[in-house]
Amino acid sequence: MSNNFENASKLSVGNKTYNYFSMAELGVEKLPYSLKILLENMLRTHDGANVTDAHAKALISWDPSAEPDTEIQFSPARVIMQDFTGVPCIVDLATMREAVKELGGDPQQINPLAPAEMVIDHSVVIDVAGTADAAERNVEYEYQRNGERYQFLRWGQTAFDNFKVVPPGTGIVHQVNIEYLARTVMVKEQDGELVAYPDSCVGTDSHTTMVNGLGVLGWGVGGIEAEAAMLGQPVSMLIPRVVGFKLVGNIPTGATATDVVLTITEMLRQHGVVGKFVEFYGEGVTKVPLANRATIGNMSPEFGSTVAIFPIDEVTLDYLRITGRSKEQVDLVEALHQGSGAVA
Repeated sequence: MSNNFENASKLSVGNKTYNYFSMAELGVEKLPYSLKILLENMLRTHDGANVTDAHAKALISWDPSAEPDTEIQFSPARVIMQDFTGVPCIVDLATMREAVKELGGDPQQINPLAPAEMVIDHSVVIDVAGTADAAERNVEYEYQRNGERYQFLRWGQTAFDNFKVVPPGTGIVHQVNIEYLARTVMVKEQDGELVAYPDSCVGTDSHTTMVNGLGVLGWGVGGIEAEAAMLGQPVSMLIPRVVGFKLVGNIPTGATATDVVLTITEMLRQHGVVGKFVEFYGEGVTKVPLANRATIGNMSPEFGSTVAIFPIDEVTLDYLRITGRSKEQVDLVEALHQGSGAVA
């Protein structure tokens, strides 16, 4: 927890104390929420080589009208995969263990450095429909059809640290991500102390951006990029342009999330947001239910932006509660994002 900006702080939630990097100490109140997450990432992963003072200063002095010209190294907090592109990543890890063993090394040292989760959904085939036991029978057929794959993944889940598999029949990867896997605030132990920091992710699906509705910075990448992130390699990117989308009033009665997202998509396509971050703000944000936020975030690839993110607020906290997150986790999210100045 060290850099040259002297903004390392401590936060007490319940009976635990967490270290974190405070944005309030840096005078960046006007910096977009999404860029504060990138800035916190630069401060926390600062090593003087891949991530330097210059990278953090470039974000602190960000010019909204300037063309992107500063390259940074972003280390996502976790990686989420679907089975089509995720299984080859685990095969690569297993192959690396074989190679290390042949060279006389300890194969147990080969593990994902960032938490990695794989949701089995893309390859599932529907054999039975229209019956009360259709879901159960389809999952049974799936295990019969791909038994060797699931034996391999079960081995991977027990053999590798920081790797989990969500079995078929649980749901679509993006829904599973926001309902179960997204932490919103990550916690890890470092030098005997707890460190709290914003959740972020890359995923092997373009619609990983659905998690933006939960205030999590994440987007889709290819399998090779996801595997690199899983092994601790940062994502190289230019500090992006950020397009603010102001929401006012209420969603009209009878209008669905689809109506809203198609209107937003039309407006953003006309404006031009390819390769940019889109960030929603304004008093109307509080009137947008979490399901609608997730739908809008999911459509980010359709209007070309890298992310389409909503801030964390009471709607987010309520969603975390109703989806079974612990009180301790919700309290930590509230404290870090709303009371401490960490990314608020």
